[in-house]
Amino acid sequence: MAEENQNPLPAQPNPERKTLDDRAKMTELERIRHSCAHVMATAILRLWPDAQFAYGPPVENGFYYDMELSHRIAPEDFEKIEAEMKKEIKANNTFEKLVVTRDQAIKDAESGRLGGLAERPGNASKFKLDLLKQIPEGEPISYYKNGDFIDLCAGPHVMRTGNVGAFKLTSVASAYYKGDEKNPQLQRIYGTAFKNKTEMEAYFTMIEEAKRRDHRKIGAEMGLFALDTEYVGPGMPLWLPKGTVLVEELEKLAKETEFAAGYVRVRTPHLAKEKMYKTSGHLPYYAESMFPAIEVNEKGGTAAEGVEAERYYLKAMNCPHHHRIFAAEPKSYRDLPLRLAEYGCCYRYEQSGELFGLMRVRSLNMNDAHIYCTEDQFAAEFKAVNDMYLKYFKIFGLDKYQMRFSTHDPAKLGQKFVNEPELWKKTEDMVRKVLVESGINFVEVANEAAFYGPKIDVQVWSAIGREFTIATNQVDFAVPAKFGLTYRDKDNSNKTPLCIHRAPLGTHERFIGFLIEHYAGNFPLWLAPDQVRVLTLNDDASLIDYAQPIVNELRANQVRVDADFSATPFKAKIADAEKTRVHTMLVIGGRDMEGGNVSVRLHHGGPQGAKPKAQVIAEILAAIKERKA
Repeated sequence: MAEENQNPLPAQPNPERKTLDDRAKMTELERIRHSCAHVMATAILRLWPDAQFAYGPPVENGFYYDMELSHRIAPEDFEKIEAEMKKEIKANNTFEKLVVTRDQAIKDAESGRLGGLAERPGNASKFKLDLLKQIPEGEPISYYKNGDFIDLCAGPHVMRTGNVGAFKLTSVASAYYKGDEKNPQLQRIYGTAFKNKTEMEAYFTMIEEAKRRDHRKIGAEMGLFALDTEYVGPGMPLWLPKGTVLVEELEKLAKETEFAAGYVRVRTPHLAKEKMYKTSGHLPYYAESMFPAIEVNEKGGTAAEGVEAERYYLKAMNCPHHHRIFAAEPKSYRDLPLRLAEYGCCYRYEQSGELFGLMRVRSLNMNDAHIYCTEDQFAAEFKAVNDMYLKYFKIFGLDKYQMRFSTHDPAKLGQKFVNEPELWKKTEDMVRKVLVESGINFVEVANEAAFYGPKIDVQVWSAIGREFTIATNQVDFAVPAKFGLTYRDKDNSNKTPLCIHRAPLGTHERFIGFLIEHYAGNFPLWLAPDQVRVLTLNDDASLIDYAQPIVNELRANQVRVDADFSATPFKAKIADAEKTRVHTMLVIGGRDMEGGNVSVRLHHGGPQGAKPKAQVIAEILAAIKERKA
């Protein structure tokens, strides 16, 4: 116990720890990656026996292991680590599970045996000692052993090290133990593993393409957005003119679609009193994701004089404000369903290390709406929301998608989930029924619902096969009651409405980040910041006189069009238009003018031939109006 006292670690929950039920559901690929993390730990210990390991879970695209080590690992070390890993895989050692008592586990950790190749006197396994505290009383404590390496682990694993398949170490980073900056900073080595080399090569091909399509890189090249950490702050994008085009086109699409579906638009402030979020339940449970309170003393006086300042918060979500809009006027069953829509600006205090371009930000504009309805109306409303998603998928060419239906865990009612068992069962059954009857592609996941009701996370795959979560759809049977929301029913009684939270286009930030990668910046005509450029072969006055009315007519029809009538060499004009990703180039030379035509050229599509100018203009306007891909 002396070593534990010399290196005290706070007994905090491990944010990465999976339950035994979660582990039992691990896929074959997750087992391969989990096993590969153990193989990597084995190799590192052979090279640096003093390594202290924390935990090494499988993650979305691979695995990692956090460790404390005197040697600072660099990518240049990967080759020799991988060489040792190959030796362990060739040895084909069995992954052997050993169930032990808590006392035995503590003894092995104090001797340095856990997370080691042998006992290490004077080098106790301090992280394993701490992790042992997180294993609930009564839960079995187990090790997994491969060769000489023994680790505290509940599994599962593949049968043998030889079953690990193809692998590669990818990066090294720093990470605080358990994600808490008060804890020691560890080294985190990332890697990935696949069943075979073919799958791994396909993955890295996709990764290279993803780098080429990186929304931060393309966003800078196209002048879409800026991140000004010095004056504005981290995670708060500034939309430049061309990026604002994308924002406004998406809002236009949403507003047209929602108007046709019977939504009404509302607007709400960017902050609210503390009472709002305490009533909704977001405080104190969501406090870490909200910006600190703003204290305002409008009455004068001081705390010593018994005058307390009023506390306001920047809104992290729109739903409480919409609940107050519902409450602002009496409602009857004739007013339902009521569909309140808003592109609301929200603020969330994401940790600085988690911020990532447009994909993870602190200020976000959400395609939000809340539908207040009766139980009898729920199925039709929920189906209509799903149909809206499918319409958007078609517009953006998203052929692969999946709805992730998250339900509650009955064992955590009153803790993680609102303690309303009957309402949970009823609403989950209703959601499940709609999904099945609609033929929606979905998977069901337990223990991941919102605290107030079941939810659906919408997963889509980009053109290169990368998976993204772009939107969430939630059912809320609890919070409307907290705000006292009621409607007068047919029998003259007051009843609480159900509320559907939905955001099919997610946030501007995340969805545009996704679209940049999906299209590689080559947006369809209706969405492209630069829709049309009219180019003359030279600066001949007659060509300019012919071309200018075309520009004027397109502009009169709200087409984003510019022109280059300069004497710049024609090939340079084309190269510039291609570089700036102008969708459609209308080229005008002497023959075009004589025939009343224009020659059409598409970005990355090349020459399309000459057509009558009236036909070209009509086709452009139709493609924009119909939002053709």
